[in-house]
Amino acid sequence: MKKIIKITFYDFDGVMTNNKVYVDQKGNEMVQVNRADGLGVSEIRKLGLQQIILSTERNPVVSARADKLGIPCLLGIDNKKEALMDYCDKNDIDLNNVAFVGNDINDKEAMEIAGTAFCPADAHESIIEISDHILGRKGGDGVIRELFDFLAENKGD
Repeated sequence: MKKIIKITFYDFDGVMTNNKVYVDQKGNEMVQVNRADGLGVSEIRKLGLQQIILSTERNPVVSARADKLGIPCLLGIDNKKEALMDYCDKNDIDLNNVAFVGNDINDKEAMEIAGTAFCPADAHESIIEISDHILGRKGGDGVIRELFDFLAENKGD
């Protein structure tokens, strides 16, 4: 039976970024994102899929990016598995219809319960091992844009 993806959860650091942070002398943090991922989010929206960022990060840069992309964001999440289950339960979403894009061990439990797990090419080895699809792009280098291509190509299968 083919799994139909209805919602995609994204980790932020290491998926939408290269997992690096710039810190200035005042302690302000800044990350680099890829505009191609913004296009990917827009195109995935056209496919009718919901999207949400689920991040352990508490820095408002994550919610600022989510606002710019026009997608919801759950920020400062310590247990992504519990947050994913809670969100899906409250919104009547079957976990089999969930895709999760993650890159490191704090994503693992959520990825294991999602119907489909994706990861960037430079994800931690333990994440690569459990992923259904390993994308060719590294984190921050157009992962979401590549995900769109995959989803569009496999939409009718």
